[in-house]
Amino acid sequence: MSKVIMLACAGGMSTSLLVTKMEKAAKRRNVDVSIFATAGSTIPDECKKYSPDVILLGPQIQYLFKLVVKEVDVPVAVIGMKDFGTMDGEKVLDLALSMIK
Repeated sequence: MSKVIMLACAGGMSTSLLVTKMEKAAKRRNVDVSIFATAGSTIPDECKKYSPDVILLGPQIQYLFKLVVKEVDVPVAVIGMKDFGTMDGEKVLDLALSMIK
């Protein structure tokens, strides 16, 4: 069963590039995951639609962390500034996989 990873940022645009890099990393590792990006403002609706196993927030919306944790019943983390800035798909994938039960 594929695990679902949600990435969120201010508008969903910067995390879209990271999704591509994470998908390539997952394919190289033969890891079955579904990864998508969205805007921070749509997290609750997207959770209802896609039932993610983990949510990773871009550093630019880390201020939403406590609010998101209260609204969802899945692990939530903020992507490290360095990993986000360098679009390190490998490390961000590692983070997400380490949080999935």
